Amino acid sequence: MPSLPPRLTRRLLLGSGAVALFAPSVLRANTQDVPMAAQPAIVAPPTRANISGFRQIDWRDHFDRLDRVTLIADTVSKALHYWAAGGDDYRVYPTSVPKSPELTRTGYTEIVRKRENPGWTPTASMIAADPSLRPMPPGPDNPLGTRALYLDWPAYVIHGTHDTRKIGRKSSSGCIGLFNA
Repeated sequence: MPSLPPRLTRRLLLGSGAVALFAPSVLRANTQDVPMAAQPAIVAPPTRANISGFRQIDWRDHFDRLDRVTLIADTVSKALHYWAAGGDDYRVYPTSVPKSPELTRTGYTEIVRKRENPGWTPTASMIAADPSLRPMPPGPDNPLGTRALYLDWPAYVIHGTHDTRKIGRKSSSGCIGLFNA
């Protein structure tokens, strides 16, 4: 005589649910002796979307000599690379970068002016996109933060920002943004 399937009871349902919840943990326990790096199913693939995605750049790929302070804004890894004159001091800073390639100016330029506590004036294209924008004096809401390095490209600036959520993101209208510090 064939056996009848078990009746669906509350106890059977709870027991099955517990097995389903703990099965991944039990299966993962078998990998405890394997180094994490050798467990591709557990280790997420590397991403270049955050500070760990920085890459080191060699200034010699861009310049013949390093006779003055040099900056390279890397919009791919969202980092600003700094070399002191002579190259004995190298630093990398996280940045915000332009929202789209159309807003990104590339090439070689120079810093033509430095300003502490700069005022901000929106560009004509910014005003066209948002007519409520008005020039803003220095202060806690100023988008240029506490320092600004003006480039010889009009309307392109390397500057601080009070909105630190923008750092590490495509969030600017063409500028390179840094933490105020």
